[in-house]
Amino acid sequence: MDMYDAKQLYDRLKVSEREDGILDLDARLRAMNGPLLAWYEKHARILPWRENPEGYRVWISEIMLQQTRVEAVKPYFERFLEALPDVASLASVEDDRLMKLWEGLGYYNRARNLKKAAGVIMEEYGGKMPEQYEELLKLPGIGSYTAGAVSSIAFGHPVPAVDGNVLRVISRVTASREDILKASTKKWMETHLRETMPKNRASHFNQGLIEIGAIVCVPNGQPHCAECPLESICLAKRQGLIGEIPVKTPPKKRRLEDKTVCILECGSRVGLNKRADSGLLASLYELPNREGHLAPEEVPEAFGLDPGEIVELEPIGPAKHVFSHVEWHMTGYRVRLRHEIPKSYIAAAKEELKTIYALPNAFGRYTKMIE
Repeated sequence: MDMYDAKQLYDRLKVSEREDGILDLDARLRAMNGPLLAWYEKHARILPWRENPEGYRVWISEIMLQQTRVEAVKPYFERFLEALPDVASLASVEDDRLMKLWEGLGYYNRARNLKKAAGVIMEEYGGKMPEQYEELLKLPGIGSYTAGAVSSIAFGHPVPAVDGNVLRVISRVTASREDILKASTKKWMETHLRETMPKNRASHFNQGLIEIGAIVCVPNGQPHCAECPLESICLAKRQGLIGEIPVKTPPKKRRLEDKTVCILECGSRVGLNKRADSGLLASLYELPNREGHLAPEEVPEAFGLDPGEIVELEPIGPAKHVFSHVEWHMTGYRVRLRHEIPKSYIAAAKEELKTIYALPNAFGRYTKMIE
């Protein structure tokens, strides 16, 4: 295996199964505890939020890590904590500043709910992060996984934290064919883990399970079973079912939307819109865009431009952005204007795109072209 003698560890900790080779469910889950904790102590990645697992830091990291890779989150986490080091500063931050700090992470409702929850913590908990799972669940944007993660990792309470990684690992260990996208499957798993997890090591237990799912029993591709401390008790491995488990409902086909995007430039300024307060990318700034793929001659009328004001209209090629339920297929134009950005747009200084205006990644290919 690697750095320690895997055979000795497994011989010492492996499950003594009955002759029929079947443990009951809770016994199998309890059998994970020793190997899992030993492995985590040896292999836990060094991550900035683990250095000081205080409640606020754990909470921010867990929200950022939803739908986002660890390596992508690291610089955002450091920047966010530097700007908003505590609950009070988060509760009072201006919305545009918050969105700018979150820019590039996507799923912007996460940031909005962070601020809402911080307000609740200030008003109802005196600015102190609640410890108990049940209290955390009352906060905006916090579900069972995040409540379990904060309560166990920051405060040591013995509650499970079941995310996609844990659903995959436990499904394989138990050879469960329950659909992991069903709420009932997650609830079932939480119930049994709460009964079988080590009560005095909840933080390392939960983080260990998540870590195994992230770097060993991986979400995409072949799992690294030979490196897994749970290999000796994993029923999916024993029964040759790794390729079939976990079971999950195929995603619905995404809706496709065509759009035309314009970079409207006049000297050192660029035209922006602000999106509506509800719906996709709510309240964020954006490059002007219209439905459909427009030909060059259609652009002036569609974007409310005076043809006599246009110095240059240059095609800048296609781009695509994938959301959870919709795909944008875009074509773009750079439009250089003679005198000013039309009043119907925000005339933003290009330098302010770096400091004030949060533009979503959906327009990333085009915003990179702005000088």
